[in-house]
Amino acid sequence: MQRRDLLPLLAGLGLAPFALPGTLRAQPQAARRLSIAFGDPVSSLDPQLNNFAGDRSVDLHFFDLLIENRDGGLQPGLATAWRTLEPTLWEFTLRQGVTWHDGRPFTAADVVYSYNRAPSVPGSTASFAGYLRTVAEVKAVDDHTLHVRTREVNPLLPLNLASVHIVSRHATEGASNADFNSGKAVIGTGPYRFQAYTPGERVRMRRNESYWGRKPEWAEVDYRYIPNAAARTAALLAGDVDVIDKVSVSDLAQIRGRDDVRLYAYPGLRMLLLQPSFSPSPSRYALSHDGQPLPRNPLLDVRVRRALSIAVNREALCERLLLGTGTPTGQWMPEGSFGYDPQTPVPGFEPERARALLAEAGYPNGFQLTIHLPNDRYVLGPQAAQAIAQMWARIGVRTQVEAVPWSVYSAQVRTGDYAMTTLAWGNGTGEGSYALTHILGSYDAAQGRGVSNWGRYASAEVDRALDEANAEFDDAKREAILQRAVRVVAGDVGIIPLFHYQNLWAAKRGLKVTPLTSDRTAAQMVTAEG
Repeated sequence: MQRRDLLPLLAGLGLAPFALPGTLRAQPQAARRLSIAFGDPVSSLDPQLNNFAGDRSVDLHFFDLLIENRDGGLQPGLATAWRTLEPTLWEFTLRQGVTWHDGRPFTAADVVYSYNRAPSVPGSTASFAGYLRTVAEVKAVDDHTLHVRTREVNPLLPLNLASVHIVSRHATEGASNADFNSGKAVIGTGPYRFQAYTPGERVRMRRNESYWGRKPEWAEVDYRYIPNAAARTAALLAGDVDVIDKVSVSDLAQIRGRDDVRLYAYPGLRMLLLQPSFSPSPSRYALSHDGQPLPRNPLLDVRVRRALSIAVNREALCERLLLGTGTPTGQWMPEGSFGYDPQTPVPGFEPERARALLAEAGYPNGFQLTIHLPNDRYVLGPQAAQAIAQMWARIGVRTQVEAVPWSVYSAQVRTGDYAMTTLAWGNGTGEGSYALTHILGSYDAAQGRGVSNWGRYASAEVDRALDEANAEFDDAKREAILQRAVRVVAGDVGIIPLFHYQNLWAAKRGLKVTPLTSDRTAAQMVTAEG
């Protein structure tokens, strides 16, 4: 699929590259070390357990993909070629001469095992099933030829497979989460080998000298989890780490004003959105002003959802809170990407009309509402929620914000108890059907659809558009289908999109950061200048 992706458009917005070699550049090739401080928590080193940003960034070091989604399109990974033999039968030619970290050969049997395992790993709270939802059968023809049969025509299969890492059958079969976290089961084909893992603190790795692809620049990598953005900046400025991600906007001026570090800012695919609950049951988080339960969930009324959406001043959020590092949006894909709909504008800021809509819906005085979100995961998420709470209070919706640790939020959000949930969605495939599958399609665990649809929004028209898009090989027709779905969701206010983030990294002078895919952070992105 030829995609208008943001990745080819990425260009640094910081100062011109430094030409002076730093101490890192002077290190002997064999002794080069890199330290990265990252902000996304890691739940496990099992690359198929949870589809979380932090986990997937770590996975890029140890494990490979059959197909890679980078440089503006699909590129060979462990597969060197792929084609359709029939409308629902794909053939993949696998790379020869690849070995696992323990020296055993990589074969098609490992891919078969990986794709059969990934949809239902025990203990998963964010399954990879959505990527494999159309797969009916995976068969090894020989050691280097793979056949994948789909239940229906799916032209996006190669793109979907570009998100599911391949694990070794011999090291993974029977392995527990503890086996991965100890390193016993971290036997991949990737550019780095496991050295040590301290949960909640750091992952240490060393270069895989027998890697089949381009040799990694860094001999050793110290990958440190520092959840607090200010602490990450302090670690960089003190020289404790070489690179940080998710730079705090409050630190931008300081970083831009120094000669020893450099800021790298790129347009992003990730957006912050709110998911109103579509539960038919009354919620203890949507109450009357006297604290009593409402007879029905007020968010079931589209007028209420629309009122809440247009009561948000998205421009103010981006200018005052994100300091220009965000772009207001009314849809899940950013402008210039595949599936963006030019007919769907950013909702205007119309508080008076919002009050009128509430009155029409039977809430002339508003009601009480609680926004839930994690306090340790989404960049400026709690601050954005507090700002929105103030905006909603002005139309009569007295809003509380409950920010809890991700471990609590990720477990509770799936119970359907929350009235308004928050999600920072990464659009990792770079096109619109990814969000349709995961956050907008009607929830169906068996099909891997709607796995992150926490509000349980359901639309027969959206589901039909998803099915049609998945079966359409013509890019123009597929994009028209996705754009139609955008308009349906916008009309329903199935979600409340807020803004797209810029991706922000900072590094020591002499280092350059270039994104690989979406907003992942990996050692392969960092190169020494000179």
